[in-house]
Amino acid sequence: MDNEQQSGRMIHAVHGLSKIDPDPQFEKELSAHLQKTHDQDSLLALYGRFAQGLSEFDIMMRRTIWRALCRSFGDSVKINDGVGFKHIETFEIGSSVFIGSQTYIQGRFDGHLKIGDHVWIGPQSYFDARDLEIEEYVGWGPGAKVLGSEHTAMPIDIPILKTDLQIKPVRIRAWADIGTNAIILPGITIGKGAIVGAGAVVTEDVAPFSIVAGVPARFLRWRADAEDKTCNR
Repeated sequence: MDNEQQSGRMIHAVHGLSKIDPDPQFEKELSAHLQKTHDQDSLLALYGRFAQGLSEFDIMMRRTIWRALCRSFGDSVKINDGVGFKHIETFEIGSSVFIGSQTYIQGRFDGHLKIGDHVWIGPQSYFDARDLEIEEYVGWGPGAKVLGSEHTAMPIDIPILKTDLQIKPVRIRAWADIGTNAIILPGITIGKGAIVGAGAVVTEDVAPFSIVAGVPARFLRWRADAEDKTCNR
């Protein structure tokens, strides 16, 4: 096995290096017009007509309708096909955000979702977005999930579904990377620049620039240690 087969190919990043190009003025004017002339239910019905399409026009219309519905919405956002949501009026979406196919974002009427600039979200991800902040340059692996609430399960003499629901804030700090199919539990903060391994179940806060993995997730090493080993080789 040669060196390339062992280490794979090295290519430049794409999404993280992309520039933020302002969306066309006509698109923003169309969004403002739709917001003025349509109520939320009408806009949601209109979104359904373009939700599954793959053409550039479908992508543009999804972006236009999201801009009309969200609390705030940036430039150069791409929303792929089949993305679903609830209570989009509570969403704040930054610029150069990518949302992969079949992702679902569940907000709440009195909730709070903020996604920073240059966030990349893989397909089939799930977000309990009742109190969720994802800062800039976060990578979110396909199928990864965040849970933001849990039932108290008390008292024990009634079904758990009848017990109170406790909403806990989840914070994903800048530059963090969340692996494929990882699960972030309620009340967790992922520190700046941390890496969460694929399939990990995160039950405790993750320190900045650390690497965690496993079920439940456990500290493996500091990213600086891995960098030092690479430099030494």
